[in-house]
Amino acid sequence: MSANRPAAVVVLAAGEGTRMKSATPKVLHDICGRSLLGHVVAASRSLFPENLVVVVGHAREQVSAHLAEVDSKVRTAVQYEQNGTGHAVRMGLEELSGSGVALDGTVVVTCGDTPLLTGETLQALADTHASDGNAVTVLTAEVPDSTGYGRIVRDPESGAVTAIVEHKDATPEQLAVSEINSGVFAFDAQLLTDALGKVRTDNSQGEEYLTDVLGILRSAGHRVGASVTGDHREILGINNRVQLAEARRLLNGRLLEAAMLAGVTVVDPASTWLDATVSYEPDATVLPGTQLTGSTHLASGCEVGPNSRLTDTVVGEGATVSNTVALGAEVGPGANVGPFTYLRPGTKLGGKTKAGSFVEIKNAEIGEGTKVPHLSYVGDASIGEQSNIGAASVFVNYDGVNKHRTTIGSHCRTGADNMFVAPVTVGDGAYTAAGSVITKDVPPGSLAVARGQQRNIAGWVARKRPGSAAAQAAESAGGSADSQAPEAG
Repeated sequence: MSANRPAAVVVLAAGEGTRMKSATPKVLHDICGRSLLGHVVAASRSLFPENLVVVVGHAREQVSAHLAEVDSKVRTAVQYEQNGTGHAVRMGLEELSGSGVALDGTVVVTCGDTPLLTGETLQALADTHASDGNAVTVLTAEVPDSTGYGRIVRDPESGAVTAIVEHKDATPEQLAVSEINSGVFAFDAQLLTDALGKVRTDNSQGEEYLTDVLGILRSAGHRVGASVTGDHREILGINNRVQLAEARRLLNGRLLEAAMLAGVTVVDPASTWLDATVSYEPDATVLPGTQLTGSTHLASGCEVGPNSRLTDTVVGEGATVSNTVALGAEVGPGANVGPFTYLRPGTKLGGKTKAGSFVEIKNAEIGEGTKVPHLSYVGDASIGEQSNIGAASVFVNYDGVNKHRTTIGSHCRTGADNMFVAPVTVGDGAYTAAGSVITKDVPPGSLAVARGQQRNIAGWVARKRPGSAAAQAAESAGGSADSQAPEAG
């Protein structure tokens, strides 16, 4: 933890964000597993501030409810009317003072729509603010194209910031400046509180601008400095869906780079997507076309993909998961999943299990070494160790009102095209015949046969489909309408 721990971080998240053209508040749009605001809160929390307050306004009930889920210790302040950034910060400080908080130290102000801003950059801002003894320090960036941004004007001798000039008000010389204002600041708490009381609204918008505080403090003889971020993309704000997609791409690239540097093989970063909340161990491999979201964890030596989407799923050491969708599942060490498998919430695959092609598993525990190779649905079930579930099996778990469980023991062999009508138990070492509908418990070591007897009706094709290709083939093979061969019973 840095010695320069802020007294407070104030996050501005009251705006409507109309350019998103969405019923969802702008700051709640998702990017790599967190909302825009969630990323900012996480970066702010990494400074270990004494207080963290988010200023809400538009859709405040929805935003506040989200914050309670993201970080229960975050305070919220309400800006009932959006009267400018200075007014928003004032609402945040009044929320703290009204709760008996006496601010002494640094106040960092940031925006709720800058998901690429890192905690390291915010900490560098706070450190620069403290070491330079500034009244206010603005986070700036050198950008390739400064069109539309407020320009940073510095004193040529001291390097101190003398003004922030908006693009429309800049002189030709100022327009040539590539250093721009990010909208993120560090302030001396007491000086900020005093200056906010002096901000005027005699501007075209009739609003209280936070940037006016810089001029007020400088006019009072206080130093205004700057901290330059190393990557100008960190300060990008999100105002529309195009910018949202671009930020998602940039953040995904950052996350993938961190994973690869930590020892994960990502075969094709261009087609791989990773949430900020995903964790991994060295020597995991991610194949092309894979999305890892939520709290998914990859253990050492596992291989995921191609074309898989895992959400809140744990993949054990040495397991393989191919062409699979998994939600809230656990895949044990050495397990083999896929291709074309669907693991639904509550699925727990033991070590060295197999869930094969066109298999769906839900709320089921599969014991070590057990195989569900293909074309089956296993729902609400417990299966022991080293059993084999025949192809095209269905665990009939729903009676139209309630779900029921099926239990199959260890070392069982169930036939193809079985239906297990829950609740039902198949004991250890038992077998079931192909085509059976199992409605009663099967004792250990027994063979269960639950199907009708086969009948062969001789000559049926010749009588019912005369002249057809099937009849001709049957006749060539020795069958005829006059055949009196007995029926098999």
